Amino acid sequence: MNTPSTPVRTSACAFALAACTSAMAQQPPDATAQPLWELGAFTLGVSQQAYPGSDQQVKRALALPFFIYRGEVLRADRDAVGLRAFKTPDFEVDIGLAGAFGSNAELDARRGMRKLGTLVEVGPRLKWNLGEGPGNGRWRAEFPLRAVFDLSDGAAHRGLSFEPKLIFERRSPSGWAYSASVSAIVADRKLARTFYEVTPAEATAQRAAYSASSGLVSWRLGTTVSRSLSPDWRLFGFARLDTVAGAANESSPLVRQKTGGSVGVGVVYTFARSEQRARD
Repeated sequence: MNTPSTPVRTSACAFALAACTSAMAQQPPDATAQPLWELGAFTLGVSQQAYPGSDQQVKRALALPFFIYRGEVLRADRDAVGLRAFKTPDFEVDIGLAGAFGSNAELDARRGMRKLGTLVEVGPRLKWNLGEGPGNGRWRAEFPLRAVFDLSDGAAHRGLSFEPKLIFERRSPSGWAYSASVSAIVADRKLARTFYEVTPAEATAQRAAYSASSGLVSWRLGTTVSRSLSPDWRLFGFARLDTVAGAANESSPLVRQKTGGSVGVGVVYTFARSEQRARD
């Protein structure tokens, strides 16, 4: 699983899950050395901006199991479960399903409005391996296009998102592994309305009615770092910065601050893995 290729994430858990699974994936560069499957659990603490433009942080502690499967076609790896449709040394196309927990927090900016629900995303993603970088690192670009559905509302369709992303990953001789990424999140009008529209019925003296527009949602800069403590234990941390400066809905009354951050730390334990190796 990789740092998430997502629409606007509504909870503290979503980015944390992606960062955790990215840390689990930062293994030695020879993919054939990785087990076909792994089973384990992780625990983490995270503080995250509720949504890009929010002036409130959502803080949570979480413990969950995980399962990774590195099949040639079926994949449960990085930030999605899905099917690999095409792969060459430079390009890969998969069709995946990814998810995010909803935010049940009472946000001041959205008081009296519908809460942001539990989202799942379905769609294709193109991955482009760009080659070696500094310090024997690797560059990669990703281009996910996802349809977004709200499980809290009968799987209602919430729109489309597109998040082109540039990623650099490196593993140091001392055992530390890290990645850095920069991306732009773009949404159609239907998805933008989910986060930034205020209907006349929802307007108050402090919150004017607002019609959301399609376009740029936010710029995103993220990093993860991890280190193996033993063959089964791995420590990881992450940080992310989101800014809505110049975004299509920067003037929405639901935007309370232009830049916000997310941070977290956790530990991963793998208690079972296959002896069979992945043929990736």
